[in-house]
Amino acid sequence: MSKIDLKEIFNENEEEIIGKIENCLENIKINSPLIHCITNFVTVNDCANALLSVGASPIMAEDEDEMEDIISLANGLLINIGTLNKKQIKSMHKAAVSATRKSIPIIFDPVGAGISKLRNDTTNDILTNDYNITIIRGNMSEVKAVFSLVKPDINLESKAKGVDVSVNDIITKENIQDNATIVKNIAKELNTVIVASGPIDIISDGIDTFIIENGDEIMTKITGSGCMLSAIISGFNGANDSLYSAITGSLVMSLAGEIASETVKNNDLGTGSFRNLLLDELYKINMETITKMANLYKIEGI
Repeated sequence: MSKIDLKEIFNENEEEIIGKIENCLENIKINSPLIHCITNFVTVNDCANALLSVGASPIMAEDEDEMEDIISLANGLLINIGTLNKKQIKSMHKAAVSATRKSIPIIFDPVGAGISKLRNDTTNDILTNDYNITIIRGNMSEVKAVFSLVKPDINLESKAKGVDVSVNDIITKENIQDNATIVKNIAKELNTVIVASGPIDIISDGIDTFIIENGDEIMTKITGSGCMLSAIISGFNGANDSLYSAITGSLVMSLAGEIASETVKNNDLGTGSFRNLLLDELYKINMETITKMANLYKIEGI
């Protein structure tokens, strides 16, 4: 595993990676991509504010009768199955059809995949309809569940725990190599970018695989941190390629959380303050902060 140390002089390959991250930050500000979010009612406001904070523009529409009109204006589509209902599912498919027809990137967040028939059937339908799914973002349990639904003949031995990650699937330094191999293979099999987020994030397009060691545990103590991450990645993907949108979005979210957490700890604050501080730091994030603080690695040999 070779670390890309953002504090040192880069070799040619590392300069290219850093340049692409910097381009992602610039492009989202310049283009302010419109992201159509079909997400869950628990975190819809969080996702909208997160997108605005990083420079994108959100629209939250759900009625199937306006899906084609909204998609005709959009630069990206986020589908989040956190609070599914049958009307919403129809809108998801109609939006996905329109987005695919227009080659608009679709980010899929399989919240709670593996815990109910409705979620499983919806996930399977979305992923087997040949939609333009460019990125799938979930915790490790959700990522494994997605793959098991689409490729049922392959057993990854994972059991979802509600919308939270199974204890056995929490990404740690001890299991990072095995989990990175799984994520890379899933990305290759599904021909998309996979983001498995957790204490350590794993990102792969089936060819190159990266990990990020930033963020803070307090991010799991508020609702919406995962949904916000998916929305932020969608924003970047509305103006950039998929792999580096996933990397940049993950870095931005984890670093904002890390910085906000420090403020909370230093001032004896709580999770309510953290939520607001997180949005502040998302708005303030820049390449200087990424260069100074990011723990970004590329894994070789898997």
